Amino acid sequence: MIDWAAVVTADFPVPDDLDGAVAELLDLLTSPDPEVRDGQAYPVLARWIERGVLDDRLAEIGDAMLGRFGHPEVQARTFAPLILACAVRRDTAADLLDAPRLASWRSAFGTWWQAEADIRGWDDELGWLHAVAHGADLVGELASSPRLAAPDLTGLLTLTAERTVAPTGYRYAQQEEDRLALALAAALARPELSEAQATSWLAPVDRLFATGEPGPVPVTAANTFAVLRATYLMVDRRAVPHRGAVTDAIASRMHEVFPPYPAVREPHDPGPAAGR
Repeated sequence: MIDWAAVVTADFPVPDDLDGAVAELLDLLTSPDPEVRDGQAYPVLARWIERGVLDDRLAEIGDAMLGRFGHPEVQARTFAPLILACAVRRDTAADLLDAPRLASWRSAFGTWWQAEADIRGWDDELGWLHAVAHGADLVGELASSPRLAAPDLTGLLTLTAERTVAPTGYRYAQQEEDRLALALAAALARPELSEAQATSWLAPVDRLFATGEPGPVPVTAANTFAVLRATYLMVDRRAVPHRGAVTDAIASRMHEVFPPYPAVREPHDPGPAAGR
């Protein structure tokens, strides 16, 4: 067995038996030990993918991750989208895969992500799990892929919104809302989207808000508010083609649930003139 801690320390050298090393790393990626999984297996695979070491194995590795979505252990499921994100990013840079393969990855991932029940960010024994955040990372890479067209991007936006409004008792506590907002912003930055497509992902949010009743704010609603606020900021500070329409659409929904949020952008006040 390879000393993977030493490989990390030595800046990720490639062993002679690369096939054996990859098989070992993929196995370690399911480990319940966070130091092995998150401190060794993941960074080595990620760095080798980034450097092109695994270019001729990229499709095979990605396909192997699809099987992980049905794994009985949560950490195995939640680290699969991280490897897929690395593979998609490498494909965007080096043109190694094809649209049908990315479509199959996107479909399998979406089925798992929407249904995953354990969305805790952190576990004291298992370490980082982050089903929501890791999934968002993959969404962001898919949204940046030139292989995806406008309908695919719209689907990613809707998938992300559906994941956000899915019933849960877990309140986002590890910046999940920021990772989701970053993924949404990556898709919204694509010029292929029409204005209607750039705001259609808010339909699941409208559905959730329509169920609101007096009383304590439900966890899912609180998570959704957090994602909307983060997305507004992400989009408002980026070169998003339909930035005004998207931020106005978000603002109107935030105003609906908390009227002090302004629904309409007020005229800019430059402040006192210099010297006064």
